[in-house]
Parts: sequence; C-alpha cells; structure tokens
Amino acid sequence: MPAVHKQFRCGERILVSGIYRVVHHKHRLPHEVTLLRDQLFPRCIKCEEAVFFKLVRCAPDITLAPFKVALYALPLADEEDSGLTIAS
Repeated sequence: MPAVHKQFRCGERILVSGIYRVVHHKHRLPHEVTLLRDQLFPRCIKCEEAVFFKLVRCAPDITLAPFKVALYALPLADEEDSGLTIAS
C-alpha cells in the first residue's frame, strides 16, 4: 500500500516529514498538522490514542532547517476549551 494512503497511529515512528491529516474518534473535525521525520506520531490530549494520521503532502526539506519543534500531543481546539462540542 502506498504511504500516501496508509493510516498511521499514535506512537508509530514518522518515516516522512510532511503535512498529515489528523482524524479524531468523535470530538473534533479532521485537521492538518506538520510532523517531522524520526519523531513519533502524537496522541490527542482528549481522545488519547483514538486518532489516526494520513500523509497529505511530503515535505522532506523541512528537516534541513536548524529550528525544530517536536509535537508530543495534539492540543484541544479553541472551541473545545470554551465548552463547545461538535455534534456527531
């Protein structure tokens, strides 16, 4: 199966730096996040491991920059902080 169609889970090693679509189990609509090669796919603060990732676009040159930020957990969205919920 090509990497662009594969689903990745929390805790798996990121093999390709790029933009990933994040799909949560129930509480949040899908969104995109930039993740770096050789890090681990982060868990969600709210739904823990009930989240998966799909590669949208590779960005191999992003790891060449001297400044890097590792994402260890996906934060809550602003609307979740204010008590709003998404109907399913």
